[in-house]
Amino acid sequence: MSLSRRIEAVGDTAEQEVNRSEGEGIRVLVIEDEATIAEFVVMGLSYAGFQVTVACDGKQGLDEFRCLRPDLVVLDVMLPEIDGFTALRQIRLQSDTPVIMLTARGEVDDRVQGLDLGADDYLSKPFKFKELLARVRAVLRRHKPDVTPVLHLGPLSLRRDTREVTLEGAPMQLTAREFDLLEFLMLHPRQVFGRETILQRVWGYEFIGETNVVEVHVSALRQKLGSHRDLIQTVRGVGYTLRG
Repeated sequence: MSLSRRIEAVGDTAEQEVNRSEGEGIRVLVIEDEATIAEFVVMGLSYAGFQVTVACDGKQGLDEFRCLRPDLVVLDVMLPEIDGFTALRQIRLQSDTPVIMLTARGEVDDRVQGLDLGADDYLSKPFKFKELLARVRAVLRRHKPDVTPVLHLGPLSLRRDTREVTLEGAPMQLTAREFDLLEFLMLHPRQVFGRETILQRVWGYEFIGETNVVEVHVSALRQKLGSHRDLIQTVRGVGYTLRG
């Protein structure tokens, strides 16, 4: 069966339901092991302009979540490796990213469990694409994700799409984790974050390593900032903040 026929079997074709520009710049992670469902969701969301990444099991989904930092997650409940409820618990340890759960099980207890764990919405299979898209729109309106491709603070500029950073117009050479840490601080200027929060939000749920890793990376960033090292400030007894 062709992809278009499979889409019709689930609901409506994406072309009939979406505006090509409405999802521009918004990153969506789809964690779904049923290839037919995943294909139709990806096709519809991509047609609407969303930047879509797919993972086919819970473990891969959590890895993609940590690396991608999506604006929205569409998460199936019945997944191999790590089930959807467990994956949702791990996501909520490090982020308030909106999550819409998909399931073939429509029992009230399952829906309640997902919502209690922090899901923003719940959709039972089979469903029509227009219903999923309506729920995506509603959730994103509530959360209003930051889709700004370039962040600026004082002499710093950070491109989220190409992962490039400049200081006074000159490129900075950062490791992947240094970039993640700087991006996190630039997304929340003047907010103070403790070490544990930074570990959860930047390193992720699976972090195992030295307990001073945050301090080490902050020190490395300050060294690379040179005369602008004071952009990253230490609030004694609390944590770190970025102030320009």
